[in-house]
Amino acid sequence: MLSQNGGNRRALMKMAGIGAGAALTAGTATAQAPPPATPQAAARGQRLRNIDVTTIVTTAGPGLGIRTSRGVLDVAAAERGLRQGLPVTATDLILGRGNVAALGALLADNGARIPAGHLVPEASVRFGNILDDPPKIICVGLNYAAHAAEGGNPPPPEPILFNKYNTTLNHHGGTIKVAGEPASQWDYEAELVLVMAEGGRDIPEARALDHVFGYASGNDFTARDLQRKSTQWMLGKTLDGSGPFGPWLVSADQVDVNNLDMKLILNGEVRQNTNTSRMIFSCAQIIAYCSKHFTLEPGDVIFTGTCEGVIAGYPPEKRIWLRPGDRMVTSIQKIGDLEVTLV
Repeated sequence: MLSQNGGNRRALMKMAGIGAGAALTAGTATAQAPPPATPQAAARGQRLRNIDVTTIVTTAGPGLGIRTSRGVLDVAAAERGLRQGLPVTATDLILGRGNVAALGALLADNGARIPAGHLVPEASVRFGNILDDPPKIICVGLNYAAHAAEGGNPPPPEPILFNKYNTTLNHHGGTIKVAGEPASQWDYEAELVLVMAEGGRDIPEARALDHVFGYASGNDFTARDLQRKSTQWMLGKTLDGSGPFGPWLVSADQVDVNNLDMKLILNGEVRQNTNTSRMIFSCAQIIAYCSKHFTLEPGDVIFTGTCEGVIAGYPPEKRIWLRPGDRMVTSIQKIGDLEVTLV
């Protein structure tokens, strides 16, 4: 479990490139280092750069997938063939478990050394939950001024925090069951999601982004009628499968997280449209604020808040709540398009 590995990963997870060439979503070029001569020793204190991570589901079960120019590397299959002690889950990679340097060497030169039998065409990938057991899922409410205003709220003076549970986790291509559930006012919330590589207390804002493993497109799917049952938002935020993120966890070195266009597209219609520069509290500020009050751990997931355009922000007579069959896409520049469908 991720929660059993917090606190002592600072040295292990410091940012340093070791030749992974897997990222295709970002336009940022990253210098490629030659493969390390002694992989196990070189992995100590290093983190792969320029890498897009996911969980793929094959006949052998779920395992780590990494995008390359030749297809998606099935790392578990590669490990069965090569026996190099590779990390075989996204959790392994985030925590630095396994031979990270050997994985970097395998990914060098845009994956030219990967045997074809260990690659899956991207169009054929079946995606799974990138993480199944993060220590915490932290969410930020009212983090865009226009979203706060559409609900009649002033901008908050400090981040408003709430949480989801692991049963809310979901993935690209997943479904969320709403039929027969004890709610009817279903709403979308496009969000940028970050995953921590390094935890700690009192993380300085100036260094907070160094603690991030990567970013993903997310949707804080919400039942508004349950959310309003009390002053606590928990019921409306914890429906099974209501916290999807993916399809890729894009390594933090590839993007300027403070300047990313974000949209929510419902059945082909753009409903939300913003840029992360409009956050009230930036990702760095959120991390610093959280760590001031409690310990952050490697693998913690943070949903950073949604923008204006949610159904709850429409005039009451124009609110048409979501229903089975609706398809939602969260599209974030350089990160990817997350699609989920209601059933």
